[in-house]
Amino acid sequence: MTATPAVPPLPGRVWFITGASRGLGRAFAEAALAAGDRVAAVARDTAPLEPLAAEWGDRLFVRPLDVTDRAAVHTAVDGAVRHFGHLDIVVNNAGFLSMGMVEEFDEKQARAQMDTNFFGALWVSQAVLPHLRARRSGHILQISSIGALAGFALTGLYSASKFALEGMSEALAAEAARFGVKVTIVEPGGYWTGLYTKGLTATEPLETYAPLRAELEKQFAEGSVDSLPHLAAEAVLKLVASENPPLRLLLGSMAYDLALETSRQRVDTWAAWEETSRAAERGVPAPEGYGA
Repeated sequence: MTATPAVPPLPGRVWFITGASRGLGRAFAEAALAAGDRVAAVARDTAPLEPLAAEWGDRLFVRPLDVTDRAAVHTAVDGAVRHFGHLDIVVNNAGFLSMGMVEEFDEKQARAQMDTNFFGALWVSQAVLPHLRARRSGHILQISSIGALAGFALTGLYSASKFALEGMSEALAAEAARFGVKVTIVEPGGYWTGLYTKGLTATEPLETYAPLRAELEKQFAEGSVDSLPHLAAEAVLKLVASENPPLRLLLGSMAYDLALETSRQRVDTWAAWEETSRAAERGVPAPEGYGA
């Protein structure tokens, strides 16, 4: 009796991309499809993805998803795995920008920022890890921001969400490495994605910040350097093709220069306060009664 030959797997990698309907997420999806890969594209609003679905057919799996819903995230990931058989590259791109002074946001707005930018990425990472671990391969890309290189007035909550994402992702990278799963934190500079126009603004701006707000808005208008998203997608394709991808990848000269300058300033400050820092530590045995 002749054994039935195994069906060969379809060529190309399988991507799972959140926030895929516009901006960087859309650019990543288009670049992956053009490279011959298959894509599970999820977003709150999938209507903008309909032309892509018509063009790429079965190579594009589109589903609506609110990443703040943990159960829905697991359902979407499991559905993508059933459709394609496995996942290779996971891109946590869903997110938005809150604009306002730290003092101005209410609890609902603050939690909304963290729920999408941090917890959404956490839920997706948790949902995909069992599938990637089982294959002992895969690459998770956490789309962070230039806002994680330093905190800036007017975007404090956004930076907080990205700082949290990066801290979690560093730990995730250390935990997942033993299973052959790679993690890269991608830190883009400015891109024409609608981030500035589709975000959230503090509902009750305080008059006392009006002069600072005007100054910052002028700086943004005159000094912002923004690029087309396809340039970020080209960089990401190089990243996922690397056998030894970095933990962090800066996208753009603005992000690169800011990272270097911020690092230099921190090193200078640490050095200036070295004596105080070292004097604050002097190891001794546990005091009597400690922990009682």
